[in-house]
Amino acid sequence: MPRSTTPPPVDESRRQSALDAYAILDTGPEQAFDDIVRLAAMICDVPAATISLIDRDRQWFKARVGDLPPQTPRREAICEYAIANQGQLLLIEDIEADPRFAGHPARIDGRPLRFYAGAPMLSPDGHAIGTVCVLDVVPRTLDARQRDGLEVLARQTQSLLELRRYALEQRRLLAEREAFAQQLEAARLDLQRRHDRLAHTAIHDPLTGLLNRAGLSQLRASEADMARLDAGPYALMLLDIDHFKQVNDRHGHLLGDRALRAVADAVAASVRTGDVAVRYGGEEFLVVLPAARLDGAAEVAGRIRQAVEEASRISLPFRLTVSVGIASGDPARDRPEQVFDRADQALYRAKAGGRDRVVADDTLRFGD
Repeated sequence: MPRSTTPPPVDESRRQSALDAYAILDTGPEQAFDDIVRLAAMICDVPAATISLIDRDRQWFKARVGDLPPQTPRREAICEYAIANQGQLLLIEDIEADPRFAGHPARIDGRPLRFYAGAPMLSPDGHAIGTVCVLDVVPRTLDARQRDGLEVLARQTQSLLELRRYALEQRRLLAEREAFAQQLEAARLDLQRRHDRLAHTAIHDPLTGLLNRAGLSQLRASEADMARLDAGPYALMLLDIDHFKQVNDRHGHLLGDRALRAVADAVAASVRTGDVAVRYGGEEFLVVLPAARLDGAAEVAGRIRQAVEEASRISLPFRLTVSVGIASGDPARDRPEQVFDRADQALYRAKAGGRDRVVADDTLRFGD
């Protein structure tokens, strides 16, 4: 395999000591780390991702998704280049076009590796011990959001490792004391909270608390969730805050954010437990109501519209209204895109008709 010579990271002995301090090599699977690589693959839309640790003569994977071995020789590790990259993300859009890696032996599901991106994990004293990396069998790139997400996951993984190292130190210091068990449990709970916050943040809008587009995509990728949504007729609702640009222009973004939260709260308070509410765009919201028809959806939309107006009277120095378009769907008859388009057309008619109103799709009978 053609390879150029790569100098080892600065002070390799201290780098190895930093890795050894975590006592992580050859440990069993852990949910927190497995979830990190699942999130990395989801955010970057790739078939494979790993938490890769560079040991003395091997690359060992603490967690992985995709058809990958548990470890590889260090001389074959592209992550070797990533940890020497001065803490910066290494992006190789086409491995075959890079003379350092052309003919690389790695494969995923029997297909040659073509794409690599790796964000180094740095110990507190600055030693790169490994990477969170994503892989694909086709050339590609990452947009700015995906690159930032990969770097965030690398930092979160390092935080998990730091918590692990802390727990090990407590085990050594408190092995013969009853307080050891309590501190170790506290570390475990803190690690779990970090994992839960990371998983929640990845699929929820931080301002409103509703699902974001990534969360909607994850839901659509879930067989169990889609089976529930596809069980029978449903209704789809699109809401748009009226004149929202004017709200920001006249009253500022702080009040604009408060208006967005008021609408999100009205949506959350009006839908059922099994309904799906999403902040779909800047001021646009999407709600899916399983086992609901147009008349029922119209009642929910009316409650939301009234709740928004009441909330604006209480907490905002201006009148806030929403326009709503609703449409019904049947999995046996409609594609989701068709139902969305009908709801979008109904929303357009609501805004064209003067806003602050609910308009139902009229291509089908109201009771369908």
